[in-house]
This record gives sequence, C-alpha cells and structure tokens, in this order.
Amino acid sequence: MVDITEISAMVAATGVLVGVVFTVLQLRDLVKTRQTDLIMRVYSHYGSEEFQIAFDKFRQRKTKDIHDYEEKYGRAEFIVIGTFFEGIGILLRRHLIDIALVDDLFTSPTKLAWSEMKDSIIEVRKEYGMPTIFEWFEYLYNELKKREQKLQQSKA
Repeated sequence: MVDITEISAMVAATGVLVGVVFTVLQLRDLVKTRQTDLIMRVYSHYGSEEFQIAFDKFRQRKTKDIHDYEEKYGRAEFIVIGTFFEGIGILLRRHLIDIALVDDLFTSPTKLAWSEMKDSIIEVRKEYGMPTIFEWFEYLYNELKKREQKLQQSKA
C-alpha cells in the first residue's frame, strides 16, 4: 500500500521535473530572442544612412587596385564595409547568431561586398604579410556559400 509520504514525494519530484523542463524551454527561448535582437541591431546598422552611403560610394568608384583607391579616396569606406561583415562573421563563427537568420538578411550584401573587395583584401594580406585581415568576412562569405549549396542539393 502506498502511504501519503510516498505520494507527496512523487508529487514533489514531478513538480521539480516540470520546473526544470519549463526552465530549459524558457532559456532556449531567451537565447533565440537575444540572437534575434542582436542580428536586428546589426541589420539596423546595415540599413543606416552612414553605412549605405559608404557602401554606395565604394561600389561606384572605379580604380585599378587598392592603392589607387586609397590614394584617391582614402580607406574609410573600405574599412567601414569590411569591418561590418567581419563582425557578422565573428558572431557567426562563435555561434552567437543563427546561420539561417544571417542567410535571410545578409546573403546578397555579403556576396556583393565580397566580390568587389576580395581582390583588394587578398592584395593587402600579401603585401603586409597579414593573412588574417578580414578573415571572418571571408568566413562569412564561405559559410553562406556552403549553406546555399546544401539548400540547392536538398531541393534537387
């Protein structure tokens, strides 16, 4: 026969288990909410007038190489753009933001920026012996390309 002590112990244990499950679910939701908040703040910066002006100026300026660009225009726009995508790459690498959300918001701008900056970045890396300049920007680009290929393969 089960007495009242055993019943109350089972009820208490069940209550603790339900509490733990509820806490874990809330923590998972909190992590997603924070990731979403972070990426939306980053996206807000992307949409800022300052960033868009720098991005447009960089894209419109035609130069022979990075040295020609720096001589004519300085390096501010190049650094603003590269640093922005570098930051997203670091967040992605450290699993602080979700690749799916990054893909939804930044695939096109990342591809566009990388295609226009890649040669200059590689040139600067070689010339100054600094292979890590904008390495996370390149990582971001590569991860988005991998994701795109996986999605295409899964559709086929």
